[in-house]
Amino acid sequence: MSRPLAIIVALAAVASAAEWYVGPGGAAANPGSREFPWDIESALDGKHKVAPGDTLTLLAGTYKRRPKEQFDVRLVGTTEKPIHVRPAPGARATIDGGLAVQTPSAHVWIWDLEIMVSEPNPEKIAAGGSHPKEFDRPWGGLNMFGSKNCKYIHLAIHDTRQGISCWKGETDCEIYGCVIYDNGWLAPDRGHGHCIYTQNKDGIKTISNCILTCRYNGTYTMHAYGSKAADVDNYLITENIAYERGQFLVGSGRPSHNIRVVGNLLHNVSMQIGYNAPENEDCEVRDNLIVNGGLSINKYKKSGNEGNLILAKGAKRPAGAKVVWLPSKYDTNRAHLAIYNWDGAKEVQVPAKGFLSMGDLFRLRNPKAIFGKPVVEGLCRGEGISVPVNGEFAVFVVTKEAVMLK
Repeated sequence: MSRPLAIIVALAAVASAAEWYVGPGGAAANPGSREFPWDIESALDGKHKVAPGDTLTLLAGTYKRRPKEQFDVRLVGTTEKPIHVRPAPGARATIDGGLAVQTPSAHVWIWDLEIMVSEPNPEKIAAGGSHPKEFDRPWGGLNMFGSKNCKYIHLAIHDTRQGISCWKGETDCEIYGCVIYDNGWLAPDRGHGHCIYTQNKDGIKTISNCILTCRYNGTYTMHAYGSKAADVDNYLITENIAYERGQFLVGSGRPSHNIRVVGNLLHNVSMQIGYNAPENEDCEVRDNLIVNGGLSINKYKKSGNEGNLILAKGAKRPAGAKVVWLPSKYDTNRAHLAIYNWDGAKEVQVPAKGFLSMGDLFRLRNPKAIFGKPVVEGLCRGEGISVPVNGEFAVFVVTKEAVMLK
C-alpha cells in the first residue's frame, strides 16, 4: 500500500468512528448524545451498538450503584480499532464502586477514570482473613475476569477493598500508568487487600509505569501470587514505583516461567521473585533500584540477575540525588517522577531533560492527592526545576502544557 493511500484509509477509519456520551443521570433509552447521554450500566455492558473504533465519553460526575457496585464491561473492539472508554476532556469521572471486565470483551482501552468506594472502613473488624463474613463494605476496584488484549491506562484507584484483581481469564492485558493507593482494610491478623493481585497462564500480562502504595502492613503492592493450583507465568513488570509499604511479590506454589521484572523503583518495599514452589523455570530481574528493602530470587533454574542496586536500611548512600523521569507512552503531557534524595536536601534540582522543555507549564501532584492542589507548579525556564523533598524519597505525577514565555 502506498503511503498516500495508507493515510487516506487511516483518516477514513477515524472519520467513521462514533463518539457516544455517558452521564451520571443518563438513561438506556437516550440516544447517547452529550445532551441526552446513556447510563453507564447499559453503555459498558454492551446494550448499545458501540462499534470498534468508537469512544464512550463519560461526562463529569459520580457513577454509583448499590448493592451490585461493580459495573460489568462487555465491549468488543479490534486490534486496529479499539473501543475507548474515557472521561470528557478536563472532566473528573468517578466510579464509586468498581468495574468488572467480562467475556467477550476485547481490545477495550479504559482511560483516566477514578475508581473508589465511598463507604468508610469500619473502625473495628472482629475477624481476620480475606473475606470476613461480617465485613460487608463493597469490594469495588478494577476486576478483570475474561477479556483479551485490553488496556487500562492512567486510572486512579483508591479506598477500595482491593485496587486491581487481574485473573487468569484475562489474557494479554496491559495495566499502564495507574496510581493505586490507600486500598484494603485492617483486621486483627494483619492488613488485607492489595494494590494489584494477579494470576496468569497464557499470553503476556504487562504491568508498567504504575505508582503503588499500601495503607496497611501485611498487604502487597504487587501480589502476583497463588497456591499450588494457581498459575503465575508470563509477566512483564517494568518501571513501576512502589513505596512506603507493601511487599512486591511475583511467585506461587506452582512453578513459574517467563517472568521479567525490569527497571522498577522501590522504597521501603522489598522484592521477592519466587514463592514456595519447589522449582521455577526462568526469570529476568534487571535494573531495579530497591532502597530500605531487599531482593530475593527463589529456586529458579535460569535467572538473569544484573544491574540491580540494593541499598538496605542504614547502608551507605551515594552522594547527591537520583532523579528518574518515567514519561507516559500514551500521553506526551504526563510523566511519573521519582526522586531519591540521598543527601536529605530540602530541595532537589530536577533536570528538565527527559520530560520538560523551555516554556512548559508544569504541575507536580502527590499521587495520593492526584485530584488536589499541585505540590509545585510553575514555568520551566531553563535546564531544570526545583522540587521540595521531605525525606529520602518522593514521587509525583507530573503534567505539562506548553505556554508562550514573555
